[in-house]
Formats: sequence, structure tokens, C-alpha cells
Amino acid sequence: MIIAIPNKGRLKEPCINLLTQAGIRPEIEERRLISPTNNPRINLLFARARDIPEFVARGSAEVGITGYDMVLESNADVEVLLKLGFGNAKLVVAAPSGAFSSVDELEGKRVATEFGRITREYFTKRGINVEVVEVSGACENAPAIGIADAIVDLVSTGITLRMNGLEVLDVVIESEAVLIANRNAVESFEVRALTTALQSVINARGRMYLMMNVPEEALEEVKRIVPGLKGPTVMKVEAEGMLAVHVVVAEEELFEVVEKLKKIGARDILIMPVQRLIY
Repeated sequence: MIIAIPNKGRLKEPCINLLTQAGIRPEIEERRLISPTNNPRINLLFARARDIPEFVARGSAEVGITGYDMVLESNADVEVLLKLGFGNAKLVVAAPSGAFSSVDELEGKRVATEFGRITREYFTKRGINVEVVEVSGACENAPAIGIADAIVDLVSTGITLRMNGLEVLDVVIESEAVLIANRNAVESFEVRALTTALQSVINARGRMYLMMNVPEEALEEVKRIVPGLKGPTVMKVEAEGMLAVHVVVAEEELFEVVEKLKKIGARDILIMPVQRLIY
């Protein structure tokens, strides 16, 4: 199986980290288009994020990871299998601060963007006639140098827009990294196994595994404090009147949860990170 992933940019490292956490460790060599992994049945294809949907649609790779914005812009016939929870950004309409109060005022104006298809579709649906000026980068400079009156561009924090004196008029789409597949490969064992592996890593984010010994009479109170995913796992221990309780807890809750458990008699508390979680 070939997995296409971005060869550069903000999605590359998170992609590699996610695959590594899922047990797929790439053997990366600089300037190599296709790299093997620790799994002899899986190779990585490094490509431009913009090209990945088309590569997957045409079967050059069974699956790929790229931004949802790139999937929509390409209009490639692929299946979106998973949202991956990183690379979050918004595709927005922006213009010089104070120049326009709404997108409706862009009627007859020029709009610069790298996302020609999405931009045309957005304005057409709203019945607003604009001239779309396609650029290949530094879109935020277009109004300042007179190429366009407004832009449609991808933003994460909005800092670049503010630095260039631009403000958001509307959000076109919200995007994040997604796992996509060739429609003929969706039901294959390898693709299903990859989907399960990646989903298990996503499920485990922010989760901790809590093990402790508690007095039998405190069990109901323990269940109230840490209900777990579908209730805690409870086992008898050799110590008289004690139970071993295992439960998955959100990491952000540990600060208060541990103290509450100690207060009702929990002891021998062990906390471990959860690497993968399959429901």
C-alpha cells in the first residue's frame, strides 16, 4: 500500500508523527519521492499537498493525507475516511480593514486566491459577480499591490492578515487534515487496518489510564468520580476488603480526580498515558 503525504509545509511533520504513533515508521531520506517504512507492505509517497487528492483518485496511492481544502479545490473523486485533528485552518474572504462591511459589497470587484474553484463556487452561490484572480502564493499582498480588492485565503491564527491590514469578511470553509482513499481501495484490508490504527491514535489523545486499589465500600463513589468510557474495570485483590479499579480518564480531569479519589480511600494509584484506544 502507498500512502501519499505532504512533502513540505505545516502538515508534513504532524503526518509523520501520526503515522509513527500508529506503528508506521518511515525511513526518510532527503529528496526521495517514495520511502519505505518499517512495514514492508507500506510505502510513503511524498508529494505536494495540492496534488495528493488527484494522485489518490488516479490510483498512484491507495490513500493520502492532505488538507480538506485541497480535497474540495481539486474536486477529485476520493473518499474522505477520517478527520485527523491537526492542520486546522479556515478559508476566509478578507479585505483591507474598513474597505467593505460585507461580502455583498464585493460585487464587480477582483478577488485574489489560490483556491479558484472554491472561490468561484462560493460567490456564485451567493449571486455575487467577482473577477477571480488566481495567484500561486503571498495572496495577502494582493490588495496592497493593486492586483485585487479582496482575497480568499487559508488562515490559522489570523496574524498574517492583521500584519497586512486585512480583516475577515466571511468564512468560506473550515479545514483540517483528512485521510482520503481511492474509492476502489476503501474496503481493502490494508486501508481498513490503516483507518483503524489512525483512529485509535486520535481516540487516545488526551486520555490517561488510571489504576488504583480502593475499599469495596467506596466503589460506588469511585464510579461517580470516574465513570470511564463504559464504566471502570473492577477486580478482586488479595487484600481484604479492597478492589482493583482500572479506568480511562481525560488528562485535563486528573488534577481534581486524583485528590477526590485519595479522599475516599484510593491508594497505590498508577497513571499511564494511553497510546491507542479502539472502541
